[in-house]
Amino acid sequence: MPLPRRIALLLALLDLISLVVVFNFVGYLRGLGVHGMIFSPLLAPFAFLVIAIYLVDGYKSRTDMMGVDYTSQHILALGSTLVTTLLLTYAIIPSGYPLQQSRMVIALSFFLLTPVTLGYRRLVYQRQLRARGRRAIVFLGDPASCAAFNEECAKIGLDRPVILATTDASAVTSGGLKIELFDTVLGQLEHGEAAIEAMVLRESNRELRPDLTERLVDLYFAGVPTYTLELFHQIYWRKIPLYRLNPTWLFQEGFEIAREPFSERLKRVSDVGLSLLGLLLSALPIALAAVAIKLEDRGPVFFVQVRVGKNHRPFRLFKLRTMRTDQTGADTPYTQKNDRRVTVVGKFLRASRIDELPQLWNVLRGDMSLIGPRAEWDRLVEDYERQIPCYYFRHLVKPGITGWAQVNYPYGASLEDTVRKLEYDLYYIRHFSFVLDASIVLKTIHIMLFGKGR
Repeated sequence: MPLPRRIALLLALLDLISLVVVFNFVGYLRGLGVHGMIFSPLLAPFAFLVIAIYLVDGYKSRTDMMGVDYTSQHILALGSTLVTTLLLTYAIIPSGYPLQQSRMVIALSFFLLTPVTLGYRRLVYQRQLRARGRRAIVFLGDPASCAAFNEECAKIGLDRPVILATTDASAVTSGGLKIELFDTVLGQLEHGEAAIEAMVLRESNRELRPDLTERLVDLYFAGVPTYTLELFHQIYWRKIPLYRLNPTWLFQEGFEIAREPFSERLKRVSDVGLSLLGLLLSALPIALAAVAIKLEDRGPVFFVQVRVGKNHRPFRLFKLRTMRTDQTGADTPYTQKNDRRVTVVGKFLRASRIDELPQLWNVLRGDMSLIGPRAEWDRLVEDYERQIPCYYFRHLVKPGITGWAQVNYPYGASLEDTVRKLEYDLYYIRHFSFVLDASIVLKTIHIMLFGKGR
């Protein structure tokens, strides 16, 4: 069994043990343990716990369990499990269910479970780091692709050393970049002189000698993870590299949301139901925000702009206004950090994402979905389609209030940012699933709670 799967199973087993021990311990302290240990009633909360932690990548060996972002997402996952358990226990299951003896026991148990489940994840993660040491990623390509891969790793913040390799002996020292001869790297691996985490091959490496290909195959079947560069992008960084795009790229597996009417209809049903609920729940926050906007500068409450939707269809998007009506000096279509055009009320609305709530009306109308690529201004789309190859691929689906690019990349304020966000948008379009949507929802809530908007 691969190591990542063993780690996931170990963490799930520890979650089950912790859940049972903590619930029974808290029940005993509250005087509810007189009827023996509770186990079977905890299976439903355990299932909710596993799903919630899975959605924030809490079972993936590559997740940085020490990071602040994961910590907050883990807390959010436990909180959502608590709410789901309380709803199941007191609103759905008939009386007589053992967990119905005390709401306090359920609440205290999940409160204690949060540091416990996070604690052993950090221990497992640290032990894995020590065991792995500083295992490197080996990249094989020509000098240009080596430089591009090295730059991409720096932008992403890859916490592994990178060994750049080429088959061209004359290119070993290229432009000050340290590039090793691939034959030498293979020899070190075969003799156990080096340990690597993965081998990454540029798809254009047709110049490999037959003997090198055979040695690569032997290492692959000996357990060395080997990926094409496109697959590495998708597995490690969960995005699509744009260098692979061409008009025939869409003719591959995946793209369920664009190809399967059932998936699209099911997503539409969920959009209608959730947008109706969202509009009801957000009526008061929108009303309060409208009053605050009016009191600040007496300007219009809503910001209305033409955006581009599915199949390039334009529509009018509604948001709460966060900028001054006087746009003097606005020489850029992007909102900059500490932008002076943003009002005092607008800063809060942007940070909390409350300004996005009126878009629920666009979702209900069918212009947008709750989750999808960002709806872009029609004037910007014209520029992007001239400058970014295959940019129009993102219009295969409805735009969303939130999406995979929005939760993985900060606000885009340049053409380069748009290119990088497109990589995440295309990953979402190709790998759409309702599990991915649920993960995006949790990550969006995390962003809203910690005020990461602009």
